[in-house]
Amino acid sequence: MKRYLVTGGAGFIGSNFIKYIMQKQDVVVVNIDNLEYSGNLENLKEVENNSRYRFIHGDICNKELVEELFKREEFDYIVHFAAMTHVDRSIENVEPFIRVNISGTYNLLENARKAWFNEKGYMEEKKFLYVSTDEVYGDLGEGEYFTETTPIAPRNPYSASKAGAELMVRAYSETYKLPINITRCSNNYGPNQFPEKLIPLLVNNCINKKPLPIYGDGKSVRDWLFVKDHCTAIEIILEKGKVGEVYNIGGHNEKTTLDIAYMVVDYINKKYDKKVTRKLITYVADRKGHDRRYAISPAKMIKELNWFPSITFEEGIKLTIDWYMNHQEWLENIVNGEYKEYYKRRYGN
Repeated sequence: MKRYLVTGGAGFIGSNFIKYIMQKQDVVVVNIDNLEYSGNLENLKEVENNSRYRFIHGDICNKELVEELFKREEFDYIVHFAAMTHVDRSIENVEPFIRVNISGTYNLLENARKAWFNEKGYMEEKKFLYVSTDEVYGDLGEGEYFTETTPIAPRNPYSASKAGAELMVRAYSETYKLPINITRCSNNYGPNQFPEKLIPLLVNNCINKKPLPIYGDGKSVRDWLFVKDHCTAIEIILEKGKVGEVYNIGGHNEKTTLDIAYMVVDYINKKYDKKVTRKLITYVADRKGHDRRYAISPAKMIKELNWFPSITFEEGIKLTIDWYMNHQEWLENIVNGEYKEYYKRRYGN
């Protein structure tokens, strides 16, 4: 069996990947997560009693813990999702993003370097995959697309910390020949996403008849990727991706924030609650360093690895809204935790 170390596996993308890979393949997964604000073990109910799965409550910055973990386990793949996320949070407090995203990544790299190297060089079929974001590229002009050769130019503390971690991963590849891949994905959406993110926030506010906060004029553009498509891409890159390469994982689904709000409201209005209307949409002050447009080209993934997103946005958004509407207790529990206080600070009661 292949043995995976998944960091941040109780979060949105990490938990979806663990469930996907354990169902798809006969593998062993060790999940290390500090259960910060967006980590939730409820996301992993389906696998928590599986003999091939083990959870470790711990911080990737803890040198002793991570070192002991690498001594005890012989990992084939490291899939590094763990990160402090969300631009708004990074603007409010930068330090945790530097600590977790950069220092935590260094700690994992150093232990992988020591564990995988022997007198013959690096062991075969090992790989460290760093999950980054299209936000490292910065802003994008009309009609253009990010490619793997686009210079990185982050414009906020969150994306700068992800770019810094990327550079450290690249340095370990160039200096020590550590077998790595870096992925940069577009905006993910789907089940179990923490409700400070746009789509679950909109759904939750529709349920509770609260205003739907839209930054600025609502015309910022993002490329959207259904989380299961992201999971399939990671699987392919681990197995077939060329060592040392960067791969863009895009959904070919460009939408404005306002487009998303209209789709969420209209679908809930039609299927669930006629009282939910576009009148709930409320414009709020734009955030600092807000990038106007992201659009990512997955041409390299398509050409070299024969991967293409399989779920259209029109299909995926309905699946996502249905999941949240059918898991309102999950949403309520999350919102009544730390997120509730954050929501009050950012948008008011």
